[in-house]
Formats: sequence, structure tokens, C-alpha cells
Amino acid sequence: MTNCKVARTFHYSPFTIHYSLSTMPLRQHTKSALKLLLKIGVTAACLWYVSRKIDWSKSWETIQRSDSLWLMVAVIFFTASKVVSSLRLNIYFKNIGLYLSQTLNLKLSWLGMYYNLFLPGGIGGDAYKVILLNRHYNQSAKLLTAAVLLDRISGLVGLGILAVIYYWFVFNGEQYPWLLVAAILPGIIVYYFVVKKFFPSFISSFWSTFWIGLLVQGLQVVCVYCLMTALHLHEHHTPYILIFLLSSIIAVLPFTIGGLGAREVVFLWGSNQFLLNRDEAVCISLLFYLITVLVSLAGIIWVYKKPLNKIPVTVGQD
Repeated sequence: MTNCKVARTFHYSPFTIHYSLSTMPLRQHTKSALKLLLKIGVTAACLWYVSRKIDWSKSWETIQRSDSLWLMVAVIFFTASKVVSSLRLNIYFKNIGLYLSQTLNLKLSWLGMYYNLFLPGGIGGDAYKVILLNRHYNQSAKLLTAAVLLDRISGLVGLGILAVIYYWFVFNGEQYPWLLVAAILPGIIVYYFVVKKFFPSFISSFWSTFWIGLLVQGLQVVCVYCLMTALHLHEHHTPYILIFLLSSIIAVLPFTIGGLGAREVVFLWGSNQFLLNRDEAVCISLLFYLITVLVSLAGIIWVYKKPLNKIPVTVGQD
């Protein structure tokens, strides 16, 4: 049976999101304001805590002597991870009969990244994409939300698997890492049945999105290797990567602005655990955050160019 989804013209501007927020009930306005204040407070508290534990002058000296060429390579690998990540989300969209060109999907992905970082107190970038696609294509908001949520879960699964692998190498088989390694396969099986049970529309793409999820996190690991090379850190790469993976898991929690502060606390904790230079460890975290900001800032282009204004009719198959 053929199901034609006609794209509706939906004009939005840089202020559309603010208009959407302005039409919210007062209680929801208050809730959004409190969430923003909480994020700012937690971020400030984390940065204050880190600032008391490291020597910022030494960290700044470390950043100043970094190799700009390797920093550029790190930016390239981080950008590649976001491009691959958008491919995964587009696969989820196709699962629910929403066929977007990869070009349009990339524009929406960058738009979402921009809003996630620069409008942390309102509706997040992912929710904004759901609203745009729901209004423009009359697609189910529930299915769109499920696609975006599963995209995040896939990323966490990839982070968890890589963290277990690096944990094994850091501890050289001690501290019972074999238990964690042995849990990978059963964990993947459980993940499969969770998707099958709660996200049945997406089960057909389980393995393709699973491997893409690992590739996304792998590209970000390579990005961090490039950052360490740029900072002339030629030792202890494996524990640094383990700390990074753990910090990425913590950064997913919506308590700080773009993970700022939370990552630095984890890097500080990890440097103490593995007897690493805390000033250099925090530099890795800060540079990764700055790259995230730099790459996400490009999304402002699609705030003004309105990628969803002139989209042709899309036809899907049921």
C-alpha cells in the first residue's frame, strides 16, 4: 500500500523557537527557566570545583603550545563523527516512512546541535527537530521522538562497549574486567530485545545502526587521540581514552550546558585515579568542548536559511 506524505510549507525564522516558548503555559515557562538555572548552577559549580584543583596557568600554557595542525585533524574527525551520526538518524527516519535527503538531514542535524548548545534552557535541539518535522510532514510526533531517543541510546551503547574494552586494557586483566567483557554479548542481546519490544518500528535496522553507533564513537576516540598528539601528550593514552569515554557517558545527563563542567570533573577524577597530570587532563576535556562548540556553531546558517521551506512531496511505502 502506497502512503503519500505531502510536505506542508512551514515558515520559521530564528525567532520561531522563541514564539513556541512564548505560547507555553506559565507553569511550563517557569519549569524551563528553572531547568536553565539548574544547568547554569551545576555547570558553574563543576567549573568552580575543577578550578580549585588545577593550575589554570599551566593548563593554558599546555594549550598554547599545542600543534594547530593536529587540532585541525581533530576537528575533521569530530565533524566526521557527526556526519556519520546523522546517517544513523536518517535510517531511523526511513524506518517510520520519513524519507529525507541526506543533505537536508545534515542541515537539520547541525540545526539541532546549534540549539542544544546555544539554547540550553528551552526545548532542546532534538525536540526542535521533532517539532519541525511533525509540522512540516504531518509525521507522528511519537514516532519521531522514538527515532531521536533511539539514536541517543545507540550512542550510549557504543560508548559503553568501547569503555569496557578500554577498561580491560587499562587494568591488564585485573580488577575483574573480564566480567565486563563477558557481559558485552549478553548486553547486546538484551539491547536487541529491548528495541524489538519497545521500538518495533526500528528493529529492521538494528544491526546497521548498531555498527554505525560504534563507528561514531570510534571517530570521536580518534579525535581525542589527535588532541593528545596536539598537546604533545605521548604517554598514558589508554587511560585518557577511558576517562574520555566515561566523561562522554556522564555528559549525556542533562544537568550541565553541553556537558561543560561535567566532563572536566570526570577528567579530574580520572587523573587522580590513574596518577596523571590533572592540568593536562583537563586540557583534553576543554579542547574537546571547544571543538564541539566550533562545529555546532555552523548550525546557525540553517537558522536563517530555513532548510524546510521548499521541500517536495515525499512518498513512502507501508
